[in-house]
Amino acid sequence: MGMTMYAASVPVMKQMLSGLSHCLGKAAASAEARKFDSAVLVGSRLAPDMFALARQVQIATDGAKGGVARLAGVEIPKFEDTESTIAELQARIEKTLTFIESVPAASIDGTEHKDITIQVAKQDMHFKGEGYLLHWVLPNFFFHVTTAYNILRHNGVDVGKRDYLNRA
Repeated sequence: MGMTMYAASVPVMKQMLSGLSHCLGKAAASAEARKFDSAVLVGSRLAPDMFALARQVQIATDGAKGGVARLAGVEIPKFEDTESTIAELQARIEKTLTFIESVPAASIDGTEHKDITIQVAKQDMHFKGEGYLLHWVLPNFFFHVTTAYNILRHNGVDVGKRDYLNRA
């Protein structure tokens, strides 16, 4: 038996979201030790035309919960996108983890050929389940988790590859 859709999605997202939460915890500790308001980090970005840390975390969690929900055929939980502190971002990650962990593997396995349509920039994009997961959900998810990590690292938070991979 090969890789399943569940194995390629939920456990991977759990590992990375847990690592992101760990990195955010190190960011809060870094701000406290260096005596600055951690909200500075929440609003930080790498370039003027890119999203700040808070939005990177919001998009990563949206990608995880949306991807899992669409594959499983269940309603996507709605979050308000109002997080302005590291603690609130960590709470959002925890809510996302709770949701994706609640979806049974049997609801995701076997969805390789499921028709999935999403709207991006007011345009419909059509996928089969496997292509949706491997060529849309995971690449976008990793992009935003990695960008959040890079924002923290760029701002002097002592995080490394083991933190990112949740292996610290």
